[in-house]
Amino acid sequence: MAVNSPLPVAADLKPVAGIEIGFAQAGIKKPNRKDVLVMKLAPTATVAGVFTLNRFCAAPVQIAKAHLAAAKETGKPVVALLVNTGNANAGTGELGLSLANETCAALASQLGCEPSQILPFSTGVILEPLPAAKVIAGLPQAVAGLQADNWFNAAEAIMTTDTQPKAGSRTVTIGGHTVTMSGISKGAGMIKPNMATMLGYLALDAKVAQPVLDVLVKQVADQTFNCITIDGDTSTNDSFMLIATGAGSLEITSVESPEYRELAAAVTELSLFLAQAIVRDGEGATKFITITVEDAASVAEARKIAYSIGHSPLVKTAFFASDPNLGRILAAIGYAGVDDLDVSKLNLYLDDVWVAKNGGRNPDYQEADGQRVMQQSEILVRVKLARGDQAATVYTCDLSHDYVSINADYRS
Repeated sequence: MAVNSPLPVAADLKPVAGIEIGFAQAGIKKPNRKDVLVMKLAPTATVAGVFTLNRFCAAPVQIAKAHLAAAKETGKPVVALLVNTGNANAGTGELGLSLANETCAALASQLGCEPSQILPFSTGVILEPLPAAKVIAGLPQAVAGLQADNWFNAAEAIMTTDTQPKAGSRTVTIGGHTVTMSGISKGAGMIKPNMATMLGYLALDAKVAQPVLDVLVKQVADQTFNCITIDGDTSTNDSFMLIATGAGSLEITSVESPEYRELAAAVTELSLFLAQAIVRDGEGATKFITITVEDAASVAEARKIAYSIGHSPLVKTAFFASDPNLGRILAAIGYAGVDDLDVSKLNLYLDDVWVAKNGGRNPDYQEADGQRVMQQSEILVRVKLARGDQAATVYTCDLSHDYVSINADYRS
């Protein structure tokens, strides 16, 4: 079960005017599970996204990026997003591209638009051809069931090894205008920044100009989905999509406006909730760990050290065992790649416990204090570098026996 992450309640997930959601059970990998999702958008909607940096990016990622670029060039709006779970359609070459295009064409036919107005997404097993016939056969059910209050079903329809759906909603008032936003995410393994085996979709009912939304999605991803890591593996299929449906009364045309700053803060807060939900549901996770690096010369330097700690199997297994073998953290800091790091000025804290002082063991540190913190389900690791005034935070989890079992059995 996810670490301190209650199940979302369907009634608490707010409909967002300008987006309708439908799903189907197409039997892509297993029978009787939701595995096809359609999100139909109002003609007024603007869409922006960020995608995996894995050079082996999946066929649907390549097509979604191309279709998104075409929408900006032609002015023809994105009409729908099509998502399937159970098969990633990655490592499938030209056949994979052809199969993904077939699904776009099939949905476009049902919605009365061009295939280039459909954005496809897939998640699941890599190196296996997409069962496009099954996806296409499920589309009539998904389209017939389109409705505004389907966010919980949407969250379930994109799960793979997730133990629970991940979803949230917020309502904020900006400049006297009410803005409603809802979002879903998925992911539990193959999670590393830039981005992860994760899919994230967040819709809001404000009118947001395309150039502004393009800035916003990158800004939000950098502070949320690009700050999580479970196992250090960057996926082939990562996508985070931000949808402004234009159905509400708030309109934002400039990133310099105070309304933009307020909207960015609200979208970031919900996105961070969805990103952290992925880590809390990490495969086999028993602990949620926040790693903050402070007093760095730059944000990039702080992130490099935080990721080094968060990716270390030795650090993560120590957390799973509740073993205060904290020299492993110092080792991870040391090999992070900050060549001019003066470790004699470094200080390390585990929650309220001062572990390392000026590069060595704090004379007042007692292992019993470290043990107390390590037994908690939520742990803060804080590193102070004494090099500047910049900081960064990364979220991760422990590495357990179950992680190995889940991934060993994933295709069975």
